[in-house]
Amino acid sequence: MEPLSARGLPRLSWIDTLYSNFNYNTDGYEGDGAEDGKSQDGSETLPYIDESPTMSPQLCAPQGPDGETVSPTPPEGLLPGGDIEKGLEMKKLVLSGFLASEEIYINQLEALLLPMRPLKATATTSQPVLTIQQVETIFYKIQDIFEIHKEFYDALLPNIQQWDEKVTVGHLFQKLASQLGVYKAFVDNYKVALETAEKCSQANSQFQKISENLKVKGPKDSKDCTTTVSMEALLYKPIDRVTRSTLVLHDLLKHTPKDHPDFPLLQDALRISQNFLSSINEEIDPRRTAVTTPKGEARQLVKDGFLVEVSESSRKVRHVFLFTDLLLCAKMKKTAVGRHQQYECKWYIPLADLTFQTLDDSDSCPSVQVLPEHEIEEMKIKISVLKSEIQKEKKAPKGQSRVERLRKKMNEQESWLLLHSPTIPFRIHNKHGKSYLFLLSSDYERSEWRESIQKLQRKDLQACVLSSVELQVLTSSCFKLRTVHNIPVTSNKDDEETPGLYGFLHVIVHSAKGFKESANLYCTLEVDSYGYFVSKAKTRVFRDTTEPQWNEEFEIELEGSQYLRILCYEKCYDKSMLNKDDNEIVDKIMGKGQVQLDPQTVQSKNWHMDVIEMNGIKVEFSMKFTSRDLSLKRTPSKKQSGVFGVKINVVTKRERSKVPYIVRQCIEEVEKRGIDEVGIYRISGVATDIQALKTAFDTNTKDILVMLSDMDINAIAGTLKLYFRELPEPLLTDRLYPAFMEGIALSDPAAKENCMMHLLRSLPDPNLMTFLTLLEHLKRVAEKEPINKMSLHNLATVFGPTLLRPSESESTKGQHITSASDIWSHDVMAQVQVLLYYLQHPPISFAELKRNTLYFSTDV
Repeated sequence: MEPLSARGLPRLSWIDTLYSNFNYNTDGYEGDGAEDGKSQDGSETLPYIDESPTMSPQLCAPQGPDGETVSPTPPEGLLPGGDIEKGLEMKKLVLSGFLASEEIYINQLEALLLPMRPLKATATTSQPVLTIQQVETIFYKIQDIFEIHKEFYDALLPNIQQWDEKVTVGHLFQKLASQLGVYKAFVDNYKVALETAEKCSQANSQFQKISENLKVKGPKDSKDCTTTVSMEALLYKPIDRVTRSTLVLHDLLKHTPKDHPDFPLLQDALRISQNFLSSINEEIDPRRTAVTTPKGEARQLVKDGFLVEVSESSRKVRHVFLFTDLLLCAKMKKTAVGRHQQYECKWYIPLADLTFQTLDDSDSCPSVQVLPEHEIEEMKIKISVLKSEIQKEKKAPKGQSRVERLRKKMNEQESWLLLHSPTIPFRIHNKHGKSYLFLLSSDYERSEWRESIQKLQRKDLQACVLSSVELQVLTSSCFKLRTVHNIPVTSNKDDEETPGLYGFLHVIVHSAKGFKESANLYCTLEVDSYGYFVSKAKTRVFRDTTEPQWNEEFEIELEGSQYLRILCYEKCYDKSMLNKDDNEIVDKIMGKGQVQLDPQTVQSKNWHMDVIEMNGIKVEFSMKFTSRDLSLKRTPSKKQSGVFGVKINVVTKRERSKVPYIVRQCIEEVEKRGIDEVGIYRISGVATDIQALKTAFDTNTKDILVMLSDMDINAIAGTLKLYFRELPEPLLTDRLYPAFMEGIALSDPAAKENCMMHLLRSLPDPNLMTFLTLLEHLKRVAEKEPINKMSLHNLATVFGPTLLRPSESESTKGQHITSASDIWSHDVMAQVQVLLYYLQHPPISFAELKRNTLYFSTDV
């Protein structure tokens, strides 16, 4: 959705954000996979987005310089002459989707009205369930709202059924908007209605049963006859509906030519709707004022999320809530099936007593169980394979039950990953006593929590002590107040949501402006992977400047990623500032920002330039994306005099060598000065440096050795990986690929040994010599794992799919593969296992291998 700022109006960021959570289709106007108006776990969804961490959310209409409400206008240029027909077709699609959702909404209102009439009738009898007053309070204005929408639906339906370019519907939306006064009355009564319904449920079991089991009819064309919904959820529908109607008006305007009779009417309807939303801003969600602070002010939830806490030397997933005056750490209580979920408070700290000071030497650092990297990587691969299986089962007849089982398994594995992967410490202290340690997956996340707390601490805060009753009330309110409902795993997402990008993101970090003082500056890049963020690249430090010009390009591998984060740091060279915590970054974060990786934007062949604004600093960068199916294709070089994209036997024959010069030189340089580098072969090198080295090796430049000695070590590691990736066929060859896959799957150790050694002997000599040379190098790198954090499994994960990859014909033969991510995940575990097998094997000698006659002689 185009922001209104395209016309110089303030950006309706809450509308933009909310719009991204919904999509039109002919089956209705649906939410993010949850029941309409509810999150997946059954709690209400808010009709707005809280943009500011310290302010109440605002539903606002655009305003002009004088503060008066401006009539909304769609962005210019949306309907050039040739696109008018397309625009009108889009308008019909928008209207069709909205009409379908109107049918659902009317059915929901009808479900509310169904018990109202008998309840009213029994109110005058000797055994009333509710009094007349209670009935009228709970169902206030529902009948009126139902009639308004039934009339609107009946008038809109024939227009859609007999659609042509002359059809006008603006008057219907204008009339609907003019009746929003009924909604105002409903909103004013909403809080009282909920409270009354809750009290009546507690006092009367008969009403409780009715209110928890309201039956909503499905759409006419739906196979599902009815669904069971609670009264509380249905009473929320009218509030949700106004916001959705406003979104539809935005899209109708966007696809309506200015000279169409509907345009001014829709414009007027949108103006009325936005004014209405502004007027009820504070009344839409009465839950925010449910609890008060010691100073009598409303205690508001500012931020919440799932964090891993180290408690009694073990990792625990906690839901942490930051309120305006305290931080509360809770865990989800186990409840009986069908019961409402609840939180149990583990501890809380008043913000007035919370500090971030570093620990004294006397304080003991709790030992935290850190799993070997290879176990984390193995779990990622298992999750990828499960995702692939789920996609296949969805297309299979009667595969739904198996899909549910696979989903459950994937949820367990992703939850395990989220529990065990974070390693960045985030310590908080109560100045009167205990300290607490959380582990986060990214510096960005740690900075967000720290900044949010520090911002609140700038206010005049008073320490507070909550009584057990107050603490219970606050903890109980957390379930409804929370904004983050599920731990961030992909299995919690709806199938229709974007699955993220698989492939390679090319990012150029150009420059930054806005620094007030000269500093030593660098940037890091993070992308999300399996529900959490990982650091993928780092620019060089630009010294003593206010306007760093990095101009460095990186190639980042994406695994279902949806966001790119850029963090800007000031480098600290003062060794006295070192913190004893592992992974603690002492460099100061100057700013941080995040952009969504929109597939349509980044998948174009051209570079897309963007700017991230962070704390007054602007970082300029460009990006483009290569999908995994394209990156899987190997394109032989047309220039056979070079080394990249040229068959390995051609290069070794020309050089009169057993192993290509490029492989030998890169390995030598990495062993000389990169073997202690954290994340060697995993962290991306600067793409421009890699391209410079590629050109130098391809043209056999005399200055290669000088270039290598001056170049950043990650660029040299990246050049070696690129060489293997661009070979016309993988190092372990297309011909032997199926046999490697069968060999690694053998369960008998002796048979596997026999087969795997025979396959090596079957390789052409240049391939075998190069593979054995690389193998010994990677073993030497892994010996330094305590320093460089690169285990044998890590290295197998980096190199396996590059050295051993199915040919395009092999990758699709006999398989129902639907996407690039399917191709990748289908065999990747086996590819990694093949390389890991040889890495864990005792040293393999070329001469011994060729001399030994093994029993296994089946032709491959």
